Amino acid sequence: MCKNISFRNAGIIAGAAAVFAFLFGIIITASMPGLANRGEASQERGMAMPLVSELGESPFTLVADKVSPAVANISAERTVTSTVPGLEWRFEGPWDDLFKDFFRQGPRPEKRAQTLGSGFLISKDGYLVTNYHLIRGASDIVVKLINKQEFKGEKVKVIGTDPRTDIALLKIENGEDLPYLQFGDSEKIRVGDWAIAFGNPFHLEGTVTVGVISAKGRAGVALPEGPDFQSFLQTDAAINPGNSGGPLVNIHGEVIGINTAITSPSGGNVGIGFAIPASLAESVIEALKSEGKVTRGYLGVYLQEITEDIKEAMNLPSLEGVLISDVVDNTPASRAGIKAGDVITEFDGKPVREMASFRITVASTSIGKTVKIKVVRDGKPKELKVKIGEMPETPTRDEIPEQEHELGLRVIELSDPDAGPFQPSATKGVLVTDITSGTPADKAGFAVGDVIMAIGGKDTPNLAAYRKTVSELKKGKPVIFHVQRGERKLYIAVTP
Repeated sequence: MCKNISFRNAGIIAGAAAVFAFLFGIIITASMPGLANRGEASQERGMAMPLVSELGESPFTLVADKVSPAVANISAERTVTSTVPGLEWRFEGPWDDLFKDFFRQGPRPEKRAQTLGSGFLISKDGYLVTNYHLIRGASDIVVKLINKQEFKGEKVKVIGTDPRTDIALLKIENGEDLPYLQFGDSEKIRVGDWAIAFGNPFHLEGTVTVGVISAKGRAGVALPEGPDFQSFLQTDAAINPGNSGGPLVNIHGEVIGINTAITSPSGGNVGIGFAIPASLAESVIEALKSEGKVTRGYLGVYLQEITEDIKEAMNLPSLEGVLISDVVDNTPASRAGIKAGDVITEFDGKPVREMASFRITVASTSIGKTVKIKVVRDGKPKELKVKIGEMPETPTRDEIPEQEHELGLRVIELSDPDAGPFQPSATKGVLVTDITSGTPADKAGFAVGDVIMAIGGKDTPNLAAYRKTVSELKKGKPVIFHVQRGERKLYIAVTP
């Protein structure tokens, strides 16, 4: 009798377990639509990407097989003017003027310099994307694919370049179909998504590195090669010298960014790399393909981020928006009545949150379009209408004070938010953020990141003092600039 009871109980228990398992499966499936629709999602993407295949293979092998044939090794040669080895026209002491004037007049030898980087094909008829700084001023460009195909001379044409985003579009005239990659939607990328970088670091062709998207919308990154318009994807996928211009792809092998730069105290990878997002690159590439250049919308204003101090001093409701620090004369902004001190909170019906994205929004606006701008002026909301103009290819003389234009230096206050990424160690002076090639400042040996503390013995603690002193300089007469570069102080002689 005990046996019968035991068997009966066992049957009841087994039946209850089966029913429970069935109901549990229904609940889990219903509560996790991502799992329920996994098959459909995989079909929509065109490529299922399990973490590990049935054969134990990594999904990255599939990505590498798909992407590598379309990645190019790009080398370019250009002529550069060099200094005498071991002598850089920088001295300290009472005789620095004499030495610098003497050596500046001497011949500066020219040499052939080679850049090495990466690129990738975006069409079967040979359109190829890379970084502008890799081919800037190049006379000979050589493109080589992983299958050892090599293209150079008349077979490689520069279709167009855009220094402001550091993008260049080339075309291989081959007459044969070539492997190519497609762009993905970088706007939908989330922090933590897989990121796979392809390129040729340190002359090592066909290199693949894997990481994740560490951050989005990075701007204000101090880079010697620019670009001006920054909204970088940040990744910890290893990016090293030679990776520039190569593709950063997602787990489906779609291009989500163009590898561009790293931040590193050593010059090698430390897990902080930056890529131009596909959403920004695609519009630039289309413009270069159709027009050979990029035309952008233009307001004619100088911008500042809103800090806690500015928010409190101006009695603003939040840190969102951008502050107009100056308005350039005879520009769309000045004609529309925009004034220094205005805080732009809305542009063309969209909220303005911070400076970097706002600059890109204005640049992306059609030339000639009239848009509504909402500002806060003296604590009160105000609506203006502005007709968007065309951004000049280079800053106009109205945008750069005469003395800055003549010297070739662009400087900002040490308190400026844009100075932060340079991490200046000086406590007074103005920070050099840009140097125009071929100008007196460039020839004298200034470097981006230098802090100018004094000119001709006069302190330059701020921008106003700097401009006043420079405006008094006499053309053709050398003058001494006292500069701090990192932890070192030095003197640089400049002849305006």
